[in-house]
Amino acid sequence: MTDKIKGKVWKFRDSIDTDVIIPGRYLRTFSLDELASHVMEGEDPEFAKNVNKGDIIVAGWNFGCGSSREQAPVALKHAGVDAIVAKSFARIFYRNAINIGLPVIVADIQADNGEELMINLKDGVIKNLNTGVTVTIQPFHDFMREILHDGGLVKHYLKEKKEKGRF
Repeated sequence: MTDKIKGKVWKFRDSIDTDVIIPGRYLRTFSLDELASHVMEGEDPEFAKNVNKGDIIVAGWNFGCGSSREQAPVALKHAGVDAIVAKSFARIFYRNAINIGLPVIVADIQADNGEELMINLKDGVIKNLNTGVTVTIQPFHDFMREILHDGGLVKHYLKEKKEKGRF
């Protein structure tokens, strides 16, 4: 994970809940590949087959509402999504995403399916590479970027312990 993310857009509506992201009937598996193969299938049956590493979801208000299942951001990340930009997020989804190392950015960027975005977390800029439109966002704090760079909160914690000789 770097401070700069460039990827193809997958656009979704307002109020995408965790049941849409990963339906409950698939939560009995421990296979990340199995979870990822069903991600977003209720909204776009072709998403899991066509999403690529580095792609970016752009959505409306209240992304990740519903239950607090951590499998929702895990499935998205494992499927290849490198970031999610939405007008707002359910708080528990936002926290779960950061905890597993998936950047979630609150912004209102106009982008259509297939367009490309460049996101700079350190400088606080999102640019639509197709239209040239640039949106300023709150830059991510160093601590938050460290968690993302380390691959999530647990990996960050373990790295910190190791660096301090407590592991």
